[in-house]
Amino acid sequence: MPDPVRASAVRAVIIIALTLTQVVVVLLCTLAGSWLAFPMTLSSVGSTFVATWAVLDIWVTRQSWIQRNGVVSEPSSVARRRLLRRR
Repeated sequence: MPDPVRASAVRAVIIIALTLTQVVVVLLCTLAGSWLAFPMTLSSVGSTFVATWAVLDIWVTRQSWIQRNGVVSEPSSVARRRLLRRR
């Protein structure tokens, strides 16, 4: 995986992990009847949009990298075995 794509994937995983943690906190605050449940719910909705954007960023970064640098094509181990068998 190219470095820019890897960086956006790591960023997306961190954002998704924080969003899921926030959802768990909302659930616990709701069960406890805390006043913090409503603000955290609004924040979780916003975080969901940010997490969706981060996942789309992986796809956009990958597509732009492929367009700029081309597809990295490496023969698989099966292709190497066939080539050696022909010789």
